[in-house]
Amino acid sequence: MEIKKENMFKCIYIIIILILSTFTVSAKGKSKPVLNPKSYKHYIDSFNKNDNELFKGAFSNEESWKFLSENIPFFDCPDKEIEKTYYFRWWTYRKHIKKTPDGFVITEFLPDVGWAGKYNTISCAAAHHFYEGRWLREQKYLNDYAVFWFRGGGSPRSYSFWAANALYNQYLTTGNAALIKDLLPNLVENYKSWEKDRLAETGLFWQIDDRDGMEMSVCGSGYRATINSYMYGEALAISAIATLSGEKDLAAQFSEKAKNIKHLVENTLWDKTAEFFKVLPRSNGAKLCESRELHGYTPWYFNLPEQNFSSAWKFLMDTTYFLAPYGLTTTERKSPGFRISYEGHECQWNGPSWPYATSITLTALGNLLNNYSQQYVTKDDYYQLIKTYAESHKITLDGENTISWIDENMNPFTGDWISRTRLKSWENGTWSKGKGGVERGKDYNHSTYCDLIISGLIGIRPQSDNHLDVYPLIPDNKWDYFCLDNLKYHGHEITVYYDKTGKRYKKGKGFFIYIDGKRELYNNEICSVSILLRKD
Repeated sequence: MEIKKENMFKCIYIIIILILSTFTVSAKGKSKPVLNPKSYKHYIDSFNKNDNELFKGAFSNEESWKFLSENIPFFDCPDKEIEKTYYFRWWTYRKHIKKTPDGFVITEFLPDVGWAGKYNTISCAAAHHFYEGRWLREQKYLNDYAVFWFRGGGSPRSYSFWAANALYNQYLTTGNAALIKDLLPNLVENYKSWEKDRLAETGLFWQIDDRDGMEMSVCGSGYRATINSYMYGEALAISAIATLSGEKDLAAQFSEKAKNIKHLVENTLWDKTAEFFKVLPRSNGAKLCESRELHGYTPWYFNLPEQNFSSAWKFLMDTTYFLAPYGLTTTERKSPGFRISYEGHECQWNGPSWPYATSITLTALGNLLNNYSQQYVTKDDYYQLIKTYAESHKITLDGENTISWIDENMNPFTGDWISRTRLKSWENGTWSKGKGGVERGKDYNHSTYCDLIISGLIGIRPQSDNHLDVYPLIPDNKWDYFCLDNLKYHGHEITVYYDKTGKRYKKGKGFFIYIDGKRELYNNEICSVSILLRKD
């Protein structure tokens, strides 16, 4: 669909920096960093203090502050749970950066697990690694990781993995297209291998729920909205990369593939009565699964559906469907197959809340709020879900010490990490080495959070052209201040902040955007803006 953003903006400023740069420096103003990184070091110190570091990656706990202070955008807001979780997730992400003979890779689990590939890599959450890591100042880690998947012995099709889309979004953030142009033949070959293995005569891709990373799901295997949305995103990304590379015929070929998938998803996987995208089993004469599953929102992660499918979102914030006190359930609570079980497989997708699914749903919701006109969900809903997600990042050890934590599947009604509760007595009353041991699931790198703050809540929406687009999803009158500082975008230094009273940052009242130390926007209230960056 053609996405039209103009009606969504409270205000739009197009600023041509080359022209404005002729003004005096005093007219534009110069700015030092708004935030002092040392003000947030106490979070890192606390995480280190509470951690039993059994596995060290490329950057140990001892090196964590140095790495983070040099690499991450700094974030400040009134909600200290949202803020603390932001630093916690960067702290855990850093743990998974691993140096290998083939360069850096990003892992999902800290301990080695039997179902992983070379260097303990797993493709299931690899796209999340790129979406999150694209905001690091040093991109060598992701660049090595990208090459590893296609030229270093990685297994990119062991699980569903929207690789081309993830790499393209890394490019949108950095502005450097060299890597994706170089990997274009590999991305095309990867897509064709998916077609060979998973494309049916129906024109739809099929996937086993376990290979989607969603084992024990209610609706199971078949033509799923997940894999088909991923392949739609892959086709669009390959088309865009081919255009950047001057390969017009290849771009047209993959644009047509995307168009065909979109048509089939909308016309085959949409349940008109239930108003939801569902799984269609592969057997002849099969009907769409009766249950709604949270992954039915995946098409919006790639802006796939047309406007008239937006009614699916009316179920998201309903406690009889997906909303629960500690997170979104992976299956609607009305489903006969809905379970919160402490028996059988330790990783079930028939009800528990999974950060992986929350990440996809919130990214999709951010796209909906930015790119569609609808009346089913609002910025307040996005904020509520982010807040719930942030507050779920905790565990109480020994019945008294509550610390920051991220793990696998969560009981959406109690906040208990189900797999951890079960695995600690899995074999002979203790941890099973075959299941990953005591570190299994700890600091689990299977989802995004920081990206949801940066591209969602603060609203940095990376573009293929030379624009900085900022579309905040912070509800009106919710926060009196916030700041995102030390952000690198297209080679420029970005600071976005709001100070209602001027007392927090002592740099004036209102909403400000600074680029390379120069003020490019001032407005009384938080607003949406598209700024044309100067070319170096």
